[in-house]
Amino acid sequence: MIIANPLYDVVFKRLMENERVAKFFIGTMLDTFVESIEVKPQEFTYTDELAGLAVLRLDFIAIIKTKTGESKKVLIEIQKAKNQIDLMRFRNYLAEQYKKEDKINDESVVLPITTIYILGFKLPDIETACVRVERQYTDLINKTTITQKSEFIEKLTHDCFVVQARRITDRYQTRLDKLLSVFEQSNFTDNKEITKKYHHKPDLEEVKEITDILHYVGTEPEERKLIEDEQEAWRTVNAMFEEKERKLLKELADKTKELSEKDQALSEKDQALSEQKQLIEELLRKLNEKK
Repeated sequence: MIIANPLYDVVFKRLMENERVAKFFIGTMLDTFVESIEVKPQEFTYTDELAGLAVLRLDFIAIIKTKTGESKKVLIEIQKAKNQIDLMRFRNYLAEQYKKEDKINDESVVLPITTIYILGFKLPDIETACVRVERQYTDLINKTTITQKSEFIEKLTHDCFVVQARRITDRYQTRLDKLLSVFEQSNFTDNKEITKKYHHKPDLEEVKEITDILHYVGTEPEERKLIEDEQEAWRTVNAMFEEKERKLLKELADKTKELSEKDQALSEKDQALSEQKQLIEELLRKLNEKK
């Protein structure tokens, strides 16, 4: 089956518009049952006036309720490339979400936050495809683990999940494996990495629904055009950042060379002054001897 690459914002948006798929995705990642869900794509536009670019980015906020009745906010971020602007943007975005109140049954509340990052690049020091970074309460007086949770602490800290799409293998055993299989970055139909061949036979209804959506998005001409537009826009942005980075590195190298040359000149000047001082001292010594 040919499916679209879900690392593109416009593709992932199609998945998260399906309530059953959204529940499956978040419930599987967090290893919990999601009773209800509300997903809101958050638009962000990167604009560069000199280059004439206005590129739309989508972040995803999901308000979920678990079977225990707990409500929380899940922030989902997809990053295809390792750009500094994306990292700083999401740090700011995360800070904004911590400041923001949400509405539950028309009541303003402060919800605990969980983040999910889906990365299209490899973290060099982490080899696994999926990582959970969770918190643990520790009693530092008695050196024991505290199992009781505090609402105050939960709303000031958060768990984090990181998926490295380029480290996903063809393993297809657990529920998580089957979800991650659609994000695997291999078997592409061309070098654009927009569509790929999906070789697994879905044995979960939710995965079948995901692949059906991705198949439609990857083969329907208008949907594919949206992906190509997003790809071209970010290709231009990435090239622009690389050029800016090269210029900054060159400026840094030139400045370093200039400072090095100044240091060398000062060093030579100090050496000359030192030699002159020694000469003067020698002349004074001889003069004193003659006297």
